[in-house]
This record gives sequence, structure tokens and C-alpha cells, in this order.
Amino acid sequence: MTLVKRNAVSFPSVFDEFFKPDWMGGMQNFGANVPAVNIKETETAFGIELAAPGKNKSDFNIEIDLNVLTISSETKAQREENQNEGRYTRREFSYSSFKRSFTLPDSVNTEAIQANYENGVLHITLPKREEALPKPKRLIEIG
Repeated sequence: MTLVKRNAVSFPSVFDEFFKPDWMGGMQNFGANVPAVNIKETETAFGIELAAPGKNKSDFNIEIDLNVLTISSETKAQREENQNEGRYTRREFSYSSFKRSFTLPDSVNTEAIQANYENGVLHITLPKREEALPKPKRLIEIG
């Protein structure tokens, strides 16, 4: 049997360039507990939905620095059962953290970003700048 290496040929598009991995999808965690992200675009905004069930809104830290949006969380939990006179029958520790970073396009109005956490999903709204919004069609008269 012979293995043949294939090079996939793809034509770059504006969409591919806009959604490079370091724009909307870069991650800064090498563990298996990185929450899944949905990203959508409307005419007026981008939306990020990050699945993180079992957390509280106070568990999240959302920062913007030099047009990079970073979402991070760190939680520590400790559960004890049957503790008798200093000897543990069972004791469990839990620690989870993640950090995801997204380079924002220039069309995002970073001053108006909003976030809320509802039913295990962190919703972040990234409104577009006024100049990036679609303009209505207009008729140009020929003089």
C-alpha cells in the first residue's frame, strides 16, 4: 500500500480571511475543558455564544485589550464526605479554567459591547460601528 499526500486546493475568500482562527476562534487553553463557541453575524452586530453550563456570571472575566476580546474563567470546588476526626474517607477537589481570545475586526464598536449569562450560555453582543452598517440604496441622477 502506498500513501499519497494530497494538497487540498482552496480559493481564499473574504469570508475565510475574516474568520481566521485567531479572529473568532482562537484559544489559549490546551486542556480538554474549552467551552464551545458559536459566532454569528447580523447586519448590525456580531454575536458570540459560549456554552459554559454550571457556572455563575461572576465566574467569568471578559476583557478587551488592543482589539483582542479575552474570555476567561477559573473555578475551584471542594466537596467533603464523612470527615471523621481528621481522617478523610473521601475528599474531592475540582479545578477548571479556560481562556479564549478573539481578535476583533475594526468594524466592532468596542465601547458598546454587552454580555449576559443565561441558562448555561454566555451571550456577548459586539455591535458594529456606525460606518460599518449597511447603507441604503440611493438613486444617482445623471447630469
